[in-house]
Amino acid sequence: MNDQQKCAFITGGAQGIGKATAYRLLSEGWAVIAADIDEEAGEEATAEFRDLGPFLFMPTDAGDEGQLHRAIVETLGRFGGIDLLMNNAYASAPWMPLAHITLDVWNRVLAVNLTGIMVTAKYAVPSLRERRGSIVNIASILALRTHPNVAAYGASKGGIIALTHALAISLAPDIRVNSICPGTVDTTPWRKGRRRNRMGYDQERQRMHPVGRIGDPPDIAAMVAYLASATFITGQNFVVDGGIIVKMPDPAGDLYL
Repeated sequence: MNDQQKCAFITGGAQGIGKATAYRLLSEGWAVIAADIDEEAGEEATAEFRDLGPFLFMPTDAGDEGQLHRAIVETLGRFGGIDLLMNNAYASAPWMPLAHITLDVWNRVLAVNLTGIMVTAKYAVPSLRERRGSIVNIASILALRTHPNVAAYGASKGGIIALTHALAISLAPDIRVNSICPGTVDTTPWRKGRRRNRMGYDQERQRMHPVGRIGDPPDIAAMVAYLASATFITGQNFVVDGGIIVKMPDPAGDLYL
């Protein structure tokens, strides 16, 4: 890595949207650190990206402060600094009625999806400030619209948008902070090999989106790359959903999110 090369730290960077963003940034000359809990996926990504540029996988549980701290410290030691922090790791929760949600499930979802963002920001801020870098947090369209029985996940993603606002003002003017709400995205082509079968969304669901299809991880990666260089944008949330959120529900059925 040369002194001019920018460095991105991506939680959940070994699969899905995080992996697609790693590929995009590597292709644009960045160095990328992927902090991810899935070691199998991390090893595969390392092999796939070997010839693209500096890529380092760090086994990391995004719900564990100690592991996140160590990953940030190791990144600073190896690469000298961080220009982009992408908080992408998430813990999903089973769709269940409120009465069935255990405190363990609730706390785990909040720990990974929301508290982990605060933790990574806390430890990355000195370097980001020095380099006048940026933070991009991945929320979800479920922060703005909802289904029944998604209380834990929806609350965590809504919190990301509020935290983004707070950080943008608290860290200004040196660090820009924005969030993205992806809509339906088929991440399976960007998963590890044994989970790489496409989900096969039916044509009806594809057509429900004004752009005529559901999303792919590179769609979100493109927005991340843009925000990393958009020096006059901060404190904003961007919905990247193929237009579905602004479409009226079909009178014959529910609107797919």
